[in-house]
Amino acid sequence: MTETLLDVQGLSCPLPVLKANKALRGLPSGARLTVLATDAASVADFQAFCRETGHALVSFSEAAGVYRFTLRKRDEAGEKGAPPKPAVPPRTGPARTGSGR
Repeated sequence: MTETLLDVQGLSCPLPVLKANKALRGLPSGARLTVLATDAASVADFQAFCRETGHALVSFSEAAGVYRFTLRKRDEAGEKGAPPKPAVPPRTGPARTGSGR
């Protein structure tokens, strides 16, 4: 399993999450990224980032003002062994025609 360290200490929101997102793009599915940050806002930012993107927030800790996040990259559709993403079901309901006046 690939493990990568990203040190973004001293950077303010939104840079820690943006740099982590860029680093994750270059990693294979299932790889771990450990991020070191000093911005207190990064706690909520990384939680929201993982909820929105599907990456896993494996662990979080804080010591002496340094926040340590370990993320696991989600499985990407199309990568070997990854399940395909579900298709969006077609919209149902009455068809709209005309201007509706």
